[in-house]
Amino acid sequence: MIELLDSIPPGVIYLVVGLIIGLESVGIPLPGEIMLVSAGVAASQGVVNPVALGVIAASGAIIGDSIGYAIGKRYGRSLLGWLGRKLPKHFGPKPVRQAERMFDRWGAWAVFGGRFVALLRILAGPLAGILGMKYRKFLIANATGGIAWAGTVTTLAYVFGLVAGQWFHRFSWIALVVAVVFGWLIVRSVRRRAEKADEAEEQNQADPAADSDAKVP
Repeated sequence: MIELLDSIPPGVIYLVVGLIIGLESVGIPLPGEIMLVSAGVAASQGVVNPVALGVIAASGAIIGDSIGYAIGKRYGRSLLGWLGRKLPKHFGPKPVRQAERMFDRWGAWAVFGGRFVALLRILAGPLAGILGMKYRKFLIANATGGIAWAGTVTTLAYVFGLVAGQWFHRFSWIALVVAVVFGWLIVRSVRRRAEKADEAEEQNQADPAADSDAKVP
């Protein structure tokens, strides 16, 4: 990869890096992080400017996530409706409502931290749009996460070279496992609270009916 980048003009490298990271952030599974690490190593050899590389990578991440958010918001409900009819246990109104509550509470951290996790980096934007996360809240988490991720990866690749790429690969899998476990615990907690709230709401709706029946002579 590094030898290939050495033969490509810097402007093309910037364009390819920004495009791949942007498309990955939209929701297309592409090796955005591997590309950025390789370009960071190339920057350490003077092929490209590391500051410009970090800015372009962050811009691609932010723009791509925003496009993924817009797609999720525009078409996600239709997809959820279709999935709800096919798999009501997992995508019916009640599970979706619970997911919305969870994302409303933890969504900003999921978007920010997801930038450092391979799978979440692809899904965070569309998922935030599907579940109705407010765009201002999403944009803040998206921008800070994109800048932190691009700056960290570019700097480490520039300083440590290919060793940084191996470290990020291992870290992404470890972070994914941690995120899955943590997410499972959050989902269980939110689901229990949501079930209690639904039961309380059903009782409140049933009580007026019972009172009105009692008043009838």
